[in-house]
Amino acid sequence: MRFKQLETVVLNRDLPELGLRKGDLGAVVQVHEPDGLEVEFVSASGRTEALVTLNERDVRAVADGDLIAVRRLERSA
Repeated sequence: MRFKQLETVVLNRDLPELGLRKGDLGAVVQVHEPDGLEVEFVSASGRTEALVTLNERDVRAVADGDLIAVRRLERSA
C-alpha cells in the first residue's frame, strides 16, 4: 500500500521506547522510497510527541470502523 504525505495512519505495533502503542494515530510527514515513512505522533493538545521513521508495514490506513480515544503518554525510563 502506498501512503501519501499528510495522510493519517494507525500504528501496527508498540514502540515502547517512545511511549507509543499499537492503534495510536500519526500523520505521514514524508515518504521515503521504496517503503519508508516519516510519521509524526502528536498529543491531543497538538504538541509533537514523536517523529519516527517507519516502514510501510508498521502502519495501516484509517478504517471506517476505527474509534479515536485519548490516553496518557507513558514514556519508558
